[in-house]
Amino acid sequence: MELFHRDPEGSCFLSDGHLSLALIKHRLDGDTPVGMNHFGFHITDTAATSEALAPAGTPKPADRFTDRPFAEYRAMDPEGTWFDLSEHGFGGPRPPSGPAGRG
Repeated sequence: MELFHRDPEGSCFLSDGHLSLALIKHRLDGDTPVGMNHFGFHITDTAATSEALAPAGTPKPADRFTDRPFAEYRAMDPEGTWFDLSEHGFGGPRPPSGPAGRG
C-alpha cells in the first residue's frame, strides 16, 4: 500500500488502488476504545444497499453529520461494529481500468 494522504493530526491514509486503509490517530481523551473503530464500503446505490442490509438485522444507515468528507452514511453491523457507506468514495488511488482492474 502507498501513502496518499497524511492529515495535520498525524492520521495516515493508504491504498493499493483496490483497498484503502485509514490509520486514524487515537485521541486519548474521552471513552473511545482503542482498536478497530469502523470499516467502510464504496457503493453505487445507498438505497439498494440499505434495503439489502435489513434482512441481516442491520438498521437503516443514517446520514453522517460531520465535516469530514469520507463517507455520507454510517450504520452498525449485527455484532456492534460501525461501518460507513459512501457513493462518492473515500479518496486515494483508483484501481486500474481494463480487464484486470474491472474499472
